[in-house]
Amino acid sequence: MLNLSILEWLPMDEKVLAAQKWVNATYGDVSGYEKCPEDGETGWSVMYSLTRALQHELGITALSDNFGPSTLSHLRAHGNIGPGEPNKNIVKIVQHACFCKGYWGGPVDGEYHNNTRNAIVSMEVDAGLDGTTGAVRPKVFKALLTMDAYVLLSGGSKKIREIQQWLNGRYINRENFFVSPCDGHYSRGVQKALMKGLQYEFGLSESLVNGNFGPKTKAGLRAHPVAEGDSGVFVQLFSAACVFNGTVDDGDGNASTTFKETFDAALTEYVRVFQGFSVLDVNGVGDYNTWCQLLVSCGNPDRDGTAADCVTTITPARAQALYDAGYRVIGRYLDEPEDGRHNKEIQPGELQNIFDGGLRVFPISQYYGSEVTYFTYSRGYQHGLKAHERAEHYGFNRGTVLYFAVDYDATDAQIDQYIRPYFFGVQAALSSNGKKYLAGVYGSRNVCSRISDEAYARYSFVSGMSYGFSGNLGFPLPANWSFNQIQTLTIGSGSGEINIDKNIHRPGTDPGVGSVGEKSSPVDAFLQYIQDLYDTAVSYGSDDPDLRVMEYLRYPKYNGVASGWKLLIGNVDEAWIDYVENNGPRKVKQFADPSYGVTVNVDHFGATANAVYLKGVGGEDAANEGDFGGWGGDLCTLYGEWYSNIEEYASGYKFCMDRLAKINTTSSFSFGDLIEDVDGYHVGMTVRGGTSVVKAIQDQLGGNGHLSRFKRFYEERYGGSVEGVVQSATNMLVREVGVTLEQLRFAAYQKSGGWEVMIPRDMPPYKLNPFFEGYADTIQQIVGKEDAR
Repeated sequence: MLNLSILEWLPMDEKVLAAQKWVNATYGDVSGYEKCPEDGETGWSVMYSLTRALQHELGITALSDNFGPSTLSHLRAHGNIGPGEPNKNIVKIVQHACFCKGYWGGPVDGEYHNNTRNAIVSMEVDAGLDGTTGAVRPKVFKALLTMDAYVLLSGGSKKIREIQQWLNGRYINRENFFVSPCDGHYSRGVQKALMKGLQYEFGLSESLVNGNFGPKTKAGLRAHPVAEGDSGVFVQLFSAACVFNGTVDDGDGNASTTFKETFDAALTEYVRVFQGFSVLDVNGVGDYNTWCQLLVSCGNPDRDGTAADCVTTITPARAQALYDAGYRVIGRYLDEPEDGRHNKEIQPGELQNIFDGGLRVFPISQYYGSEVTYFTYSRGYQHGLKAHERAEHYGFNRGTVLYFAVDYDATDAQIDQYIRPYFFGVQAALSSNGKKYLAGVYGSRNVCSRISDEAYARYSFVSGMSYGFSGNLGFPLPANWSFNQIQTLTIGSGSGEINIDKNIHRPGTDPGVGSVGEKSSPVDAFLQYIQDLYDTAVSYGSDDPDLRVMEYLRYPKYNGVASGWKLLIGNVDEAWIDYVENNGPRKVKQFADPSYGVTVNVDHFGATANAVYLKGVGGEDAANEGDFGGWGGDLCTLYGEWYSNIEEYASGYKFCMDRLAKINTTSSFSFGDLIEDVDGYHVGMTVRGGTSVVKAIQDQLGGNGHLSRFKRFYEERYGGSVEGVVQSATNMLVREVGVTLEQLRFAAYQKSGGWEVMIPRDMPPYKLNPFFEGYADTIQQIVGKEDAR
């Protein structure tokens, strides 16, 4: 059997080419048949051509790409395809489709022999079916003529694949259930399959089972809460929905769960974390609100919300009505749409009405968005400039998040071609104005997640109300969601009446703005903290106050034997720590990055700076302890993480593209980590060159240093080339180093990769090198975005 994950990168397959040539030659003159390209690349075009060929053989005259009810009905009337099938062309369609699907169909001779049977059995077993008949049943034929995969694809999850197979096996004999993918990826089709499973278990008739979130489905969910100690199919379906919603960050770590039949304590804990993440009552029970939140992007739209957005001017009476109804944060528009007919923008005096009414505001930028081709780099750049100008006009404070809207159900391909370039333009425009304001994104779950990870939007404003969007079905809430739009309604009466879109606001994310006109920066408090630490170090009597400041920043996490930092650069001066605790400023653990708004962990930043200051960095042919204290150590843990996920990610390159330096994706080497590494490098090297730590940090964070941090790091540490990044990464993970560094990097591999992790030098170069290339390309892409301004 050929694995589809292999076919993903094969440019041409002779068996696929043979299928294309045969189907075109055999049916090219048939009315309604459409030829497929003869390029040897498997894809929908050849599947559509084979579908039309099958329809012709079944006597259907109105040929179509769609394998719909008519095709299925004719196929049922014809019967299963197996040994002795008289129509040899139908058997050839099966055999060619097997090859296109990634299974070895044997000689394409029109005879249903053992090779063909084995291919069908393999596909059925992969799809979670019983695989005992060996013949092609109608629903299996339908599945055969799709591009759905039934093997684990790159980036997929074994846990999700187990559920996909279970759903197929349990419900395949129901009238309206068809074979779903078993590729380990949560998708719209898989979500619909789960909804159908629920509808079957609720007892809905076949005619009502459609996978939609309608009144009868809601009633079924209300009638079937699940809790710890329960067992059975509803626990299985509930735990499946939990797995589909993925890993959830509870602020102190990440929670995940598995597919199970009994609701145990571990599932209770996951549910509690998920409920907190989703702003539900935290009770650990699979109640109605939790069911809804797991299944659709709006959750239960009737639940209370504390935020809203609207196109209507907020008067004092409306502000009072909003406050009385429990709303505290209101989204309003920075500017009027291009047609100028809607009067959506903030009006003179309106912000004061909002603040006087006890409300806060989050600004939205939207001009037009009903066609995806509207979104281009140049338009994003112009919108970013305009949003900056309008935000300054209203007096919004430095660090305010401006939400740029994608009110369109963009597919992945459209995000690649249109939405990403648009946001690259937005970010470039904001950077050209010193990053006074931060970019947020409004759109479907998929748009928000991808733009957060790939264009570094700080927070997501999710269009959850559009739960039928393809970008909402089959996607979990973004990890950085701040607002989730769930329902349109009218509140208030008389002069206070106002139509709003109700939002759920997630505490601890974007709080909105409670005042305007302030001149300070969010980073000012941290800069003052550094000055106070330095002054304390001077009063302590240290002959190296710069070193003392960096030591205190990294303490206590990056100190001692257990952490490895004693081996790397030595322990901190404990007497100095005691002195600061008694005489110095209150410890600051985090601050918001001035360019991207992400949370910077002071201890990691300080540890990197300390390591670089004491050890410097490696040259072209070596990596040293200074490198390991920053990017090198994080790259080692990322390697271990890849190794622990190597069954899901055969390609180290794809792993880096999916997991490295992201805002919205759980990773041992996040975007925040990279910022801490890069800024630590710059500060450490600058202080090493004779500049005080106060000025070095002031220039990097309070000045313009953060606007070009990645470009300068790329040029100074890696020589400004992808080859330099690859070579440095290779030096860090593969080259011989001293005993101390060898011990530390092996500990880093084990930390994320487990005790049986393979060390990089034992991995074949053809397998390892793409991992280094993925790191290099990620760095280059970030530099390119920064350079675009």
